[in-house]
Amino acid sequence: MTAETCGAAVQEALDRLAEQGEDALAAGEALARELMALHTEGLSALLAKLPAGALTAALDDASAAGLLVLHDLHPEDVAGRIERALASVPQLRAERIDFDAATGALTLRKPAGGGCGCGGTGESAVADALSCHAPEVTSIAWRTAPAEPPLLQIGSRPSAAVR
Repeated sequence: MTAETCGAAVQEALDRLAEQGEDALAAGEALARELMALHTEGLSALLAKLPAGALTAALDDASAAGLLVLHDLHPEDVAGRIERALASVPQLRAERIDFDAATGALTLRKPAGGGCGCGGTGESAVADALSCHAPEVTSIAWRTAPAEPPLLQIGSRPSAAVR
């Protein structure tokens, strides 16, 4: 189960409770808050017991990273998590140009020619990775790097025809 799948299931349950009335919705939200608080406390205690560096390998796992982000326990800041998400889709070779924390807008650049040539598939893989590692990103704007100009070869020609 991914963080996205779990979040969707919780939202669906809360929507069903909302149909039952405000009291049922309030009870459901209180239940979700209590469970989140319990999990955050337990995960915090668990992380505190790990030796230094023991968590590093788990940060590349989408489920583990999503869980840490959800509970605000991820050791990296949003910029680091954006870079980790981009690194998880190396075939697109996307690089961060700008991130506006106030709006959640991320601007990315991909090489001229679209990187691997995978088009939308690579872009959707980046969006999926960002939704897990950096849910603060709410929109992505893509820019294409300008193509590099061809090399200009300057040399002298022989004055007479070569035979």
